Amino acid sequence: MNKTIRQFFERYSTQLLLVAMLAALASFMTWHSDFFMTAKNIKNIFEAIAFRMILAIGMNLVIVSGAIDLSAGSMVSLSGILIALGLKSGLPAAAAIFIGICSGALLGAVNGMIIHFSKINSFIITLAASSIYRGLALILTRGSTISQFPSAFLFWGRSDVDKLNPPLVIAMVLFVIAFPIMHRTKWGQYVQALGGNEEALRRSGVYCGIYKISSFIVLGICAALTGVITTARLNSAEANAGIGMELDAITAVVMGGTLMSGGKMSLCGTGIAVLLLGVIRNGLTIMSISSFYQQFAIGLILLVSVLFSEIKEKHKLLS
Repeated sequence: MNKTIRQFFERYSTQLLLVAMLAALASFMTWHSDFFMTAKNIKNIFEAIAFRMILAIGMNLVIVSGAIDLSAGSMVSLSGILIALGLKSGLPAAAAIFIGICSGALLGAVNGMIIHFSKINSFIITLAASSIYRGLALILTRGSTISQFPSAFLFWGRSDVDKLNPPLVIAMVLFVIAFPIMHRTKWGQYVQALGGNEEALRRSGVYCGIYKISSFIVLGICAALTGVITTARLNSAEANAGIGMELDAITAVVMGGTLMSGGKMSLCGTGIAVLLLGVIRNGLTIMSISSFYQQFAIGLILLVSVLFSEIKEKHKLLS
């Protein structure tokens, strides 16, 4: 029994630590502010993390495959602008959203294909792609903001469905669907195997390119969905939207227990990490601490998470 308990704690140590941190932070904020634990504020927290959860799910699939995508924030911006342009041209909301999602899938596919066929590190490719996509967004808008969209589109960022926000519903559905896909399908197992040992997977007769490219396509779709939500929520689209979102997603993924080197993932840990980061942002706002410190805090958390993850894996190898 003791051995079983010990194995449980070793396997889920990262997730348990995140839960403990979340409980401690929630306790502190409850003590500091009477507003923190109110129904209104809790709803605000979950609504604020919904689109971040969607992007983190997509980023999880790319990182577990042994790659990374630094262009996710730019894809959010560009897809949102394409949707906005479609709406302004008179397209129905459904058609504009479909165009945005297809554009996200295409941008992800372009990233994946260049990385696969060129064999160049995904960090370099997606860093360049981030600048290209952001530049396209600036060219299309000429640096101006596009705003004032029809209510049928704004529904996806603001309206309630049985007291739940549509972005939160989308995030929850994607989160639930991701589990069986990643752990019960051949596609999910091969994507994880890419990060574990791509060469072994290739020698077993699997064409790795399909799975590598498709993981980037899924991230592109998640980025486009994030673009839909942020554009509808703000009732505007601009080239500077989505800046830093990829850092948030990477931080949540690494904090949750997914290895930066790939091969091991934790969707549950990612979900807890997204919630923890959301509580941190909310807490800083309640405490009237400048939003400038949020970026500093997220960068510091990312650094500590990577160090913790690498040290933990090296300890496992040595033991």
